[in-house]
Amino acid sequence: MTKVVAINGSARMEKGYTAMVLTPFLDGMKEASASVELFYAKRLNVKPCTGTFHCWYKKPGQCYILDSMQSLYPKLREAEILVLATPVYIPLPGEMQNLINRLCPLLEPILNKQHGRTRARFHAEVKISKIVLVSTCGWWEMGNFGTVLRIAKELAKDTNVEFAGAVLRPHAYLMVENKEKATSIFEAARRAGYQLVTKGNMPKDLLEIIGQPLISEEKLRQRSNEEYESAKGGEKD
Repeated sequence: MTKVVAINGSARMEKGYTAMVLTPFLDGMKEASASVELFYAKRLNVKPCTGTFHCWYKKPGQCYILDSMQSLYPKLREAEILVLATPVYIPLPGEMQNLINRLCPLLEPILNKQHGRTRARFHAEVKISKIVLVSTCGWWEMGNFGTVLRIAKELAKDTNVEFAGAVLRPHAYLMVENKEKATSIFEAARRAGYQLVTKGNMPKDLLEIIGQPLISEEKLRQRSNEEYESAKGGEKD
């Protein structure tokens, strides 16, 4: 049975747009007989990394900070797929960034060079072999995911595991207004999760359905600007 750990970094947790896409994605993984554990970064008590490298030089693999990560580390070591789910902030919600930084104890402190870059790898007992990104944003274009996507890809390279793809949903808030397309998006997300577990990858056509435009780029910007002007006018009243 494939073990999956998913971290949802949304500040709105199960009520956010990220959860709207993540839930069917994880459902598909469960339908493929995967064991899935979901955690919300905001609900965990994860303190910032102090940068002392205690887990690197003094006691490799052990973090001295006593918080929620101590119970999460064993689950991460047993997971085969790590799903990072997050909305785009500038670039990540603070709790999600803290959690990613605190993955350092899972890395073996032996460095090597790959394709011109210094890299490490997970400790031998860490079973994670794939990292997946699920992300939502409010702006129209896919390019808005650039920084978050690079973070996920870099993490996979730094830990010497496969980046298994990204489930990306731009202008996610418009899913609420377009129920027909939202239904197709959720179904594609479910199928993508199922395929990832059963086939090891996510078909491009499913990812394109998930990321399909729900409005023209010009109309979205116009609408957003009008809403801002309306709110600004209301403040003056």
